[in-house]
Formats: sequence, C-alpha cells, structure tokens
Amino acid sequence: MNTKFETITFEVKDGFGVLTINREKSLNALNSLVHIELRDCLSVLKDNDLKLRGMILTGAGEKAFIAGADIVEMSEMTSDEAYDFATLGQENTLLMEELPFPIIACVNGFALGGGCEMAMSCDFIYATESAVFGQPEVKLGLIPGFGGTQRLSKLIGRARAKEVMYTGRNILIDEAKEVGLVVKVFKTKEEMISGAMETLKKISFNSPLAVGLAKHVMNAGNDLTNVEGLEIEARQFGEIFGSEDMKEGTTAFVEKRKPVFTGK
Repeated sequence: MNTKFETITFEVKDGFGVLTINREKSLNALNSLVHIELRDCLSVLKDNDLKLRGMILTGAGEKAFIAGADIVEMSEMTSDEAYDFATLGQENTLLMEELPFPIIACVNGFALGGGCEMAMSCDFIYATESAVFGQPEVKLGLIPGFGGTQRLSKLIGRARAKEVMYTGRNILIDEAKEVGLVVKVFKTKEEMISGAMETLKKISFNSPLAVGLAKHVMNAGNDLTNVEGLEIEARQFGEIFGSEDMKEGTTAFVEKRKPVFTGK
C-alpha cells in the first residue's frame, strides 16, 4: 500500500500497524486532508492484505493525541462544506469499526472534540496521565460532527454524556478511567505504546477470525435490541463452526497443545 502521506504516517511493526496523525505543530488537528488520507489508508487496511493482527492509533509528539478538528479551516466552511466534512470524518470512524482486527487508541495530551471521537471509534483506549478528553464543541457554537453525540453515551452513560457535552467540560484521566472511557493508564507515552503492543501480542495468540468476528458482532449490536443482537450472535456463532480456526482450536484443546490459527 502507499505509505507516503503528508499528514499521517503508517508503519508495520512485527505484524501490527501503527497509524499516527502527524501534524504535531497543529497539535494533530483534523483538517480535510487528514481525513482524506485517513480514508485512503483505512480503506486499504479494510481488506487486510497485510495480514495485520492489530493496530495502534496515536498522535505525533507529547502534547496531543488529536486536539480536535481544525477550527481555522472550519471557520470558513459553508453549511454544505461542513456537512461533507462531518460525513468524511464519520466515514473514517466507521471504517475503524469495520476493520477486521482490534485497534487500540493510545492517547497522550489532548483528545478533544474530533480527537475524542476518533479515540472512541477504536476498540478501546489506553492513555497517559496527561490525557484530557472532552466534547467542547458547544463553546464554539457547534455540536460534535464525527460521532460524539452517538458514541460517548454508549461508553459513559447517557446522562453523564449529556452533562459533559452540554457543559463542554474536560474529562481528566482519573474520571476517564473511573467511567470506563479509558481502560489502562500509563505514566509515559513510551510505556503506553509498549503496553498496547503487549496487549495486541496477547490478542494475536487467539484466532484472528474469531477476534474479528467478535468485534463485528459487538459493533453490530450497538444500535439493536438485545433480542436482535442475540440473533446476530447466534448466526455468527453457527457460521464460525465451519471455519478451520474453530476446528484447530477445539482439536488443540482436546489434544492438550497450543493451537496454530490461520485466520480461515
């Protein structure tokens, strides 16, 4: 795949992807070019020809994961241009949810507005003690546009999400961990990236087919009733019984050996 981008970088380390928003001087703010390059990169990764077992999403530098959307660019948009900008950002968050492998958001510094939204579209969030989350769009006369109105309530509860969004206040790291927005906290960015890699390695010992399918079923059930979600689960549970990974996993258990999964 093309890895020559202007605003992002993508590299593969030991079978795991590292996708970095690379606008450090602008605190990694999301402008149209960032979203276009993200879409180009994520669209290729969706087919997973690189056979990735997981990915980290992070931001360049120490001050910000993604400080938010690029307000300078947004201030001159028409309503139609703003709609296109929002749908482009939403397309990227949906692409990350559709990738057939887990993504860990590694957040240090600011993850506000669009930054918080991008982090929430990952499978889970690791953060440093300096991380700051929030959806402060109302302070600019705006509302979230990349999925914040939908995802924040699913992660921290509807009433709390409304309070955070209506006030535009920040969520500091202790609260973020307490309410389940952040899964693990680290002292430094280096420790966080290392910890995320270790988690991805642990996940990679399992069936990539099963992990990807579990991700799909959980995300598909987000907007469904419990009964509808259970139907999807049962259907996919039945289908995976025809896979080589299922046969290998169960056979290895019976034979008391470690399974060798192929993702088929």
